[in-house]
Amino acid sequence: MEPRMRKPFILVILYIVFSIVKTSTSQPLSTNSRWIVDEESGRRVKLACLNWPSHLEAVVAEGLSKQPLDVISKRIGSMGFNCVRLTWPLFLATNDSLANTTVRQSLLGLGLNETVAGFRNNNPSLLDLSLIGAYQAVVSGLGANNVMVILDNHISKPGWCCSAFDGNGFFRDEYFSPDLWVKRLTRIATIFNGSSNVVGMSLRNELRGPKQSVSAWYRYMQAGAEGVHSANPNVLVILSGLNFDKDLSFLKKQPVSLTFAGKLVFEVHWYSFSDGGAWATGNPNQVCGTVVGNKMRETGFLLDQGWPLFVSEFGVDMRGDNVNDNRYFNCFLGWIAEYDLDWALWTLTGSYYLREGAIGKDETYGLLNWNWCDIRNPTFLDRITPLQSPFQGPGVTDLSGHYVIFHPFTGLCVQRKSLYEPLKLGPCSMSEAWSYTPQKILVIKGTYFCLQADGVGKPARLSILCTGSNSKWEMISDSKMHFSTKLAYGTQVCLDIDSGNNVVTNLCKCLSRDMCDPASQWYKLVNSTRSPTTPISRNPFSLILDLAVNYLVESLGGWFQKWYDAK
Repeated sequence: MEPRMRKPFILVILYIVFSIVKTSTSQPLSTNSRWIVDEESGRRVKLACLNWPSHLEAVVAEGLSKQPLDVISKRIGSMGFNCVRLTWPLFLATNDSLANTTVRQSLLGLGLNETVAGFRNNNPSLLDLSLIGAYQAVVSGLGANNVMVILDNHISKPGWCCSAFDGNGFFRDEYFSPDLWVKRLTRIATIFNGSSNVVGMSLRNELRGPKQSVSAWYRYMQAGAEGVHSANPNVLVILSGLNFDKDLSFLKKQPVSLTFAGKLVFEVHWYSFSDGGAWATGNPNQVCGTVVGNKMRETGFLLDQGWPLFVSEFGVDMRGDNVNDNRYFNCFLGWIAEYDLDWALWTLTGSYYLREGAIGKDETYGLLNWNWCDIRNPTFLDRITPLQSPFQGPGVTDLSGHYVIFHPFTGLCVQRKSLYEPLKLGPCSMSEAWSYTPQKILVIKGTYFCLQADGVGKPARLSILCTGSNSKWEMISDSKMHFSTKLAYGTQVCLDIDSGNNVVTNLCKCLSRDMCDPASQWYKLVNSTRSPTTPISRNPFSLILDLAVNYLVESLGGWFQKWYDAK
């Protein structure tokens, strides 16, 4: 890391989830334009990963003194993740003495006697394995539970990452010999050639520091990519950028030149502290618009060029009281949903054996709590669950596209069970399928029903009379996540939610210089080719009846309004 400054519905959900993720652990993987796919079937496989650090001083995957490997591996899958970005230090491959040190010796050498006792209780079979053997055992344990692995060369000298001046940042730094790095990458690729769940290798984490140069990046990253592919042609080869993995803009002028195709992926990192304190001190709409614009210029352009972009690190303080993190995360979720990106959360880790001199240090960015037995923040997991499955891509149904309306603050989507119930937020797997017409009208696909505003503080509703100003929805503000319309008397309102997750319209907030939080009013139109489940459009007889009743109600309402105005 960069330095920190209903049964039928259940059956439908299960069918959708199965149809989407059933190939999530197929090997090997390849690329098809900007998508990662199963090489045999050609169907998209979306990487929804957790980072699991194994690069600190102990050089063994964190948490194994707290819980058995099999328990942790099963927990990863049960939370909906299909892969792990498993970090490793270069010294593990360059220093035979270190690689052959046992887990017990490594821990005792750091004075971690209680950690050794924890291993005896939870993972006794790992204690007397060599460090490289224990790393292999973790990969195997994940594979036994159908979890894919990306091997990430995180750093050279074991320890916490990262600083621009730690000797690990760029080629020819104190601990970073480029020629030795290429050889040892090739060695690790060879060791794991027979591990079917190892689907990718991230060549180097967060290149950084005063020695950075674009020419050196091309020379050595291309050499590393060729070495890995020659040793293990099955794995994806994942290339990071400059400036703590935030900048790949140099690829606009000069693409990489490799002898192989169909295996290249690029990675990017984004945390709130990458943007300083802007999220807490600036207007969130303006900050979101500016930062996302920068991300697209520096890395997102690769999608248009036909390359997969893997957000291999992002994360927030799971305690929920960091304003900078909270506001950033609402914007981040909108961005990652809009482009349906592959990603890896930092981090699985609840606590560390030893980090920066502190024994048993708590990880506030950790998905698990300090003792690795519970989820630290269940609400956070709820919010990212809809992004664990693909919205689109090869093989994700053959239907023509539609939109879902995603609400990043809750991780839910706009849905409706029947014509006569209010629009609500609910699981995205049960979302309506929407069209957005050139006239800026949001219509439920396959029906005549459009989204309409009734007034300030009132529920948004469906109507078949879609010609009024209150049926035209503009995506306004710098964030492009406010859906705004005008009421009959000219008042501008935006989609919002109430305390019951009902979709309502309220006066638009935080549009310019206000230092408030617009999160409740942020919605994102997300392209999707998933099979829609639109309850009100399934039965044609029900649809005809709904149309007739709706028309009658609209007509009577219009007549009554005219009578009342005349009176």
